Amino acid sequence: MQKIGKRVEHFVEKGLFASRWLMAPIYVALVGALVILLISFMRELYEFASHMMHLEQNDLVLGILSLIDLSLAGNLLLIVIFSGYENFVSKIDTDDHEDQPEWKGTVDFSTLKLKLIASIVAISGIHLLKVFMDVSKSSADQIKWMLIIHVVFVVSGVLLATMDRIAVSTKILKEK
Repeated sequence: MQKIGKRVEHFVEKGLFASRWLMAPIYVALVGALVILLISFMRELYEFASHMMHLEQNDLVLGILSLIDLSLAGNLLLIVIFSGYENFVSKIDTDDHEDQPEWKGTVDFSTLKLKLIASIVAISGIHLLKVFMDVSKSSADQIKWMLIIHVVFVVSGVLLATMDRIAVSTKILKEK
């Protein structure tokens, strides 16, 4: 009876381990989202460049901030695609390609969380900066809520970093 139990356990564990491949199509779809983001970036760049000569300085800065915002979103997508796939599905074998990012293969789940929240804080900060550059287009209530949301992102990031630091310290103490 115990032998049958071990076989069932082995079968279930193999199935659970293989289920990680259900995430692979999600990461491939995120590559599609990256393509959509590229198209949006190119459209924004075209609009910005075609009106550049007629824009005031504030509008130029706002246009550049919009492009930076889109590039940060793209970086965020790449981090999620690479590290998510490597952490949860399979290692990416690039035969030590010279152009692979230095962080590839070294971003664990904890680091991924911190990179994500840092990117979200940066994107939120850029949105706030864009609002502050043209305050007259937003109501005081909208600005208040944007500030509250940004502060929540910042505080969340600090709390996540603190929790990770405590977890690492606890692990080090247990190992001693």
